[in-house]
Amino acid sequence: MSRSYGQYCGLARALDVVGDRWNLLIVRQLLIAPARYRELLDGLPGVATNLLTDRLRGLETDGVVERRLGEEGNAIVYALTQWGAELREPVESLIRWSTPLMVRGPGGDRFQTEWLVVALRALFAGKASAHRSSTVGIAVDGQLLQLRATHSGVEVSPHDGRDLDAVVHADAPVVLGLAAGALTFDDTLGLLDIEGDEGAAQALFH
Repeated sequence: MSRSYGQYCGLARALDVVGDRWNLLIVRQLLIAPARYRELLDGLPGVATNLLTDRLRGLETDGVVERRLGEEGNAIVYALTQWGAELREPVESLIRWSTPLMVRGPGGDRFQTEWLVVALRALFAGKASAHRSSTVGIAVDGQLLQLRATHSGVEVSPHDGRDLDAVVHADAPVVLGLAAGALTFDDTLGLLDIEGDEGAAQALFH
């Protein structure tokens, strides 16, 4: 059976490539960082090994994903091609569009803190630049991310060991609500804890 919609339409042809189940979630993982097969499997709870292999093979064939030598040792990692990396913008747009779907919280759905790297970057995109540079840690479920506010915007990444002006401890829905502007710090009284410079944390989310 053909995977193609058979329509001369940009959306249809894009969906021919990334519309299969799991494909955009594979892209999400690789927007965080290049990853080994096992790391992709761990970051995609619920995907079957044979299905992940099939989806990666298809994305490679279509020019979205490529295999590279990892920085350490001879391990093979999967990474987005230059063209594949252009999916960041539509993925981030979908994340922003999903805000009404996220306000009810996770329910019984799985969650991994690393997914916030892509989500927070999407929610901070286009927001006014910071009046001062600062680096704020976000601690969720025992893992630490860092948000670095600069005059050009907000950079989101796993914590790289640098000194932090403040650390915000909160559950994922609270962090997402603050980043999306659906919550203010006044709304989160008792729902988060801030170590360090509270002003730096509040300035970042404002």
